[in-house]
Amino acid sequence: MKYENVIPAKFISRPNRFVAQVEIDGRIETVHVKNTGRCRELLLPGSDAILAGSDNPGRKTPYDLIAVYKSGLGWVNIDSQAPNQAVREWLDGKPIPFQDAVRIKPEYNHGKSRVDFYLECPDRKILLEVKGCTLEIDGIGYFPDAPTERGVKHLRELAAAAKNGYECYIAFVIAMPGVQEVLPNVTAQPEFGTALAEARAAGVKVLYLICDVGRDSLFIIDCIEAKALGGRSGL
Repeated sequence: MKYENVIPAKFISRPNRFVAQVEIDGRIETVHVKNTGRCRELLLPGSDAILAGSDNPGRKTPYDLIAVYKSGLGWVNIDSQAPNQAVREWLDGKPIPFQDAVRIKPEYNHGKSRVDFYLECPDRKILLEVKGCTLEIDGIGYFPDAPTERGVKHLRELAAAAKNGYECYIAFVIAMPGVQEVLPNVTAQPEFGTALAEARAAGVKVLYLICDVGRDSLFIIDCIEAKALGGRSGL
């Protein structure tokens, strides 16, 4: 996916989880933060940032904060809507292991929840849940960066669906360069780690989606399937 109408800025502060103060050409501007996570290791005063202009003239904030430059790593996309858009483009290219999909339906209602994607193949029915990863520590990605009851709920529902015959996946879109693995951030939320282990034991597969991250773009370029906690194999 590629953004239109992007401009550079300097991050100043984040008064609350929805807005940030940035500097654009010497003036201070309030912008919308498209990520409700903490992003504490990314949103540092003075950090280079990228803004995307909004096409909604009625908005109070004319720009969205979509990416931040992390020293020693590169550009990190923090737009929480970007992972699903990037996955949709990737799925349209018929990647392994979904090359035989004949139907792709986003925002699929399943039970009491909504799954990011439902894929129908000649002999498989697939549920795919997408999570964006922006937290990096020593070259490893971690999710979540803040407690997410919704994320735990999704894992439990995928586990139940897997037991009922669905082929289920949780895909971590790694929205930063140089990272090829995502582990549960049990420091932030032990429950997520437990739910992930239980989901995998029930047959839910874990995918790491490697991305090419630019100032104004996010594209999935590789898919790695985790074979064991901390292990992986190429697809």
